[in-house]
Amino acid sequence: MRQQYHHRVVDGAVHIWDVNKLVVKSQNMSVVDVALSEIQELDEAFWYSAVDGNLPTCRSIADHAKLIQDTDLKYPVLLCAEKRVIDGMHRICKAYMQGMKMIKAVKIDPLPAPDYIDIDLKDLSYE
Repeated sequence: MRQQYHHRVVDGAVHIWDVNKLVVKSQNMSVVDVALSEIQELDEAFWYSAVDGNLPTCRSIADHAKLIQDTDLKYPVLLCAEKRVIDGMHRICKAYMQGMKMIKAVKIDPLPAPDYIDIDLKDLSYE
C-alpha cells in the first residue's frame, strides 16, 4: 500500500494520522456493512481542500480515476465513529460506480492521538 495520511482540522489545528498505522490497528476490529448513502464524503470535495492546496485539474481527476479502477473492494474502508472516511475513498467511489449500496468498513473508535499536528503535508514522507 502506498504511504498515505489522513488529516482533518480539530480545534483549528491540522491533525494528521499515518494511514498505514491505522490499517494495522484496525486488523483485529469488526468489519461492518455501511450504506454508501451514509458516507458524507461522496458529496464533498474530499481530495481537494484549502489545507493541502490540491486543485481538481483534469490530470488529478484522471489520476484518481486510475486509482479507483485499480482498487480492490475486498479490503474494508476505515471510518471514524462519526462515519467520516479515514481511508478508502477510492474503494467507496468504485462501489458507487458499480451500483453497490453497501461497503465493508471498520470503525476506529476512538481515533488514536494524531501522528503529527500542524505539519505541512508536503513535508511528510511518502516512500
